[in-house]
Amino acid sequence: MNVKTALIRGGTDTTHPDGQYTTVMKWFHWITLVLIVITLPVGFVIDYITREPITTKVVFLSVHMSAGLTILLVTIARLGWRIVNPPPPLPDHIPAPLRLAAGTVHWLLYMALIVQSVLGFTLANAMGYGMEGEFAYLGFIDIPAIIGENEALGETLQQMHRWVGFAIVALLVVHIGGAVYHHAIRRDGTLMRML
Repeated sequence: MNVKTALIRGGTDTTHPDGQYTTVMKWFHWITLVLIVITLPVGFVIDYITREPITTKVVFLSVHMSAGLTILLVTIARLGWRIVNPPPPLPDHIPAPLRLAAGTVHWLLYMALIVQSVLGFTLANAMGYGMEGEFAYLGFIDIPAIIGENEALGETLQQMHRWVGFAIVALLVVHIGGAVYHHAIRRDGTLMRML
């Protein structure tokens, strides 16, 4: 196997004795993290931004909506890559309860990110915003609304969007806590699989 193939496929070496994720999967992981670090705080403060000057609220909404849709696209691509290029199995020295917890948190995060993005897009539609004009995806790609304006539905979607946001924060705390636990306490090299 040549060096380029090894970088794409991952593998074992002295730093990664239990294997590692592929380079592409590592990129997906860290890009998702950056997008979440942008999207979550912006999303949590949008309600507290006054409508005057309106341009400030528009900027926050535009950033939040574009980052959220990008998370959806990256997560779908990431799942596709994962199906074609399965990650290395967890090593035998990881106890079964930790394996179950890790798998559960990973799949719940994938599901929550997809659900949250879809909720956010339909919420914006129900509140009368398509991703067009000043709200265009990445500032220049118009994506028309898929549902019409509906204030009652919008309020329901807003509550769901908020609670899924809190769930994502909780899952991230568990995920990061697990990584720190493996690295600092168990010292088992699990964290290194993604570095």
